[in-house]
Amino acid sequence: MTRIFHAHSTSNADETDWQTLPDHLNAVGKLAGQAAKHFGSTMLAETAGKLHDLGKYTDAYQQRIRGGQRVDHATWGAKVASEKYGALGRMMAYGIAGHHAGLANGRDPGTRTPLDGRLAADLPPLFDDYLKDLTLPATPREMAPTTWHKNADRPQFQMSLLTRMIFSCVVDGDYLDTDRFYSKIENRPFDRDRPKPTLIELRAKLDAHLATFKVKKLIDTTRAQILTHARSHANDRIGMFSLTVPTGGGKTLTSLAFALDHAIAHGLDRVIFVIPFTSIVEQNAAVFKKAFGDLGDAAVLEHHSAFVPTPGKNPEAAAKLRVVMDNWDAPIIVTTSVQFFESLYSSKPSQCRKLHNITGSVVILDEAQALPLKLLRPCVAVLDELALNYRTSVVLCTATQPALNAPKFVGGFKEVIELAPDPEALFETLARVTIVSAGTLDDDALTQRMRDHEQALAIVNNRQHAQALYASIADEKGARHLSTLMYPKHRTRVLGEVRETLKKEKPCRLISTSLIEAGVDIDFPYVLRAEAGLDSIAQAAGRCNRSGKRSREESIVEVFSTENPDWAPPKALMPLADKAREIMRAAKADPLSIAAINEYFGALYWQIGAEKLDGCNLLGTIEADGIAAFKFELIDQQFQMIESVQMPVIIPADGDCKALLRDLEHTESCGGIARKLQPYLIQIPRNAHDALAASGAIQPVAPDKYGTQFMQLITMNFYNDRFGLQLDGSMLLDPDSLIQ
Repeated sequence: MTRIFHAHSTSNADETDWQTLPDHLNAVGKLAGQAAKHFGSTMLAETAGKLHDLGKYTDAYQQRIRGGQRVDHATWGAKVASEKYGALGRMMAYGIAGHHAGLANGRDPGTRTPLDGRLAADLPPLFDDYLKDLTLPATPREMAPTTWHKNADRPQFQMSLLTRMIFSCVVDGDYLDTDRFYSKIENRPFDRDRPKPTLIELRAKLDAHLATFKVKKLIDTTRAQILTHARSHANDRIGMFSLTVPTGGGKTLTSLAFALDHAIAHGLDRVIFVIPFTSIVEQNAAVFKKAFGDLGDAAVLEHHSAFVPTPGKNPEAAAKLRVVMDNWDAPIIVTTSVQFFESLYSSKPSQCRKLHNITGSVVILDEAQALPLKLLRPCVAVLDELALNYRTSVVLCTATQPALNAPKFVGGFKEVIELAPDPEALFETLARVTIVSAGTLDDDALTQRMRDHEQALAIVNNRQHAQALYASIADEKGARHLSTLMYPKHRTRVLGEVRETLKKEKPCRLISTSLIEAGVDIDFPYVLRAEAGLDSIAQAAGRCNRSGKRSREESIVEVFSTENPDWAPPKALMPLADKAREIMRAAKADPLSIAAINEYFGALYWQIGAEKLDGCNLLGTIEADGIAAFKFELIDQQFQMIESVQMPVIIPADGDCKALLRDLEHTESCGGIARKLQPYLIQIPRNAHDALAASGAIQPVAPDKYGTQFMQLITMNFYNDRFGLQLDGSMLLDPDSLIQ
């Protein structure tokens, strides 16, 4: 009698609609293989997919599916792969063994049992029926990537990333096939079947949107020239690009237009915008949705780190939170640097699931200079590898291009194509401000300068300083305040009021943290900037005379220092501010010229040293360990772009937000609601979050379903319409968390 093995069950006791194991394994194999098409590893991923649930060919699991005890069903596939396929098998084994729990270390213990421990464990007997149910390669040679470029400087790094990519293909294939099966059983739509706009359709919409722009002055003509020149490079080979354009030069839509042209020319699947700050994900997404018209909502997916569950806590809540499991199967992705890079170094299935959808894409790295110095070399290495072996074009898009090219930068980029026409001439043409060093200014002097100018912007280095300075001018006409202690929808409203006030040429005095520098389209005649890196000063300058309607001489950006230790730059920014001060003193011409920026970054990286640009020696660890002993879990723990943990709090400020919170009480699929709640989120330090929770000022929404995943502000007098969330200074002990 032929044995029937099942992968998934239903409530029907007769088992007639249960999913058979061969159907599941072959389907996952096919999906995983398709996911690996852009990096020539179809057979490798397909084999891993077929083996991922091999342990279900045991009596122990077949009893489990009928109500028996839990049993390890992942290790058998890893064991067969490692024994049959050598080094490639070992690579597959990491992902097969970890397709539920995550990638473990190879040998060293962590929170998970290391792979060697899993492979050495006693396992229930495996039926050999799989040999007739699955067609598997006879030798490793059949599975070797068909297109592969070796890098002699980082061979083990290449293997570790390939391991994560195969893991991604298997995890996503397993999730998709399981979801497809249950969607049919439950008679609900299968999410992957929803229609998505094509890149060709999106390009047509973008072209129509760009055609509405009017050329009224020199800056409009220059932007049009930049756009045309960048798009002329669409047929250039897949690889590394830079778009070096001064602030206000139209980088956002130019990079989008190039990316769509380039993706269509090379048969790539999507465009991924990587943005340094959560605060402007929604802003850029809104720009793209507007450009795509009626296709915008279906085309653009926003994804960042809000609502990410605490590891090891509330697994049921984590499972319900579908936003965490997004696999980036959309034409346009807008995400943060944190989400993008931490996923590429992650060991978690939820974060790694999307990695294969980074391949075969155009990645626009907005404000490339904002990558954290302590992780700069690992970030450069993974971008370079994506361009080398994963059919991914990377565009470094910024007004202050960091000096990341080889050989001056260790492990840097090679053969980078510049998309802007004659960047040096552009910077001269678009120079719109005069940078002045104001020396040391106390708060009284700052207050007086703000009072002396009817339209002025002051950008300071932390949220406490912003609140204090705003309080000193709150009685002035047009006084406004902006920081990330205000939820995004509130900030958007304030910015709208500021723009309207400036347009009407009425008094407008805005105190802000650095969040306003991240692509915010606003135009002041006079800007004060607390000392920071030269790139930050350039961004501040981009908020002065942005439209070019004033002369350069009457558009002033004053850079000042402060003697108040509470207002000093966070420790992470100190070396940047010190080096910027040196460059500004030495600059014979414009301190924001390309030459000055290159000198700044080159001197900064040299002063810090290559070792500190990989602060945890992640690249060294990977090369030293090799495939037998990769420390995936350790690397995940050490690659943290933000060291101080920030926790989300929902501000139920209007009827729309309150309605969403009510919906949470009555839904089992909260991913869509979580995304809609993002405009009402504030991220605060964990100590502030814990203090508010202990006092009852914030409380969980639907705790029986989601635990503490969704915390809302209950004591609304903590939130002020002028300041945002007002916290006692003792709640904000970590100065590095206060930058925005």
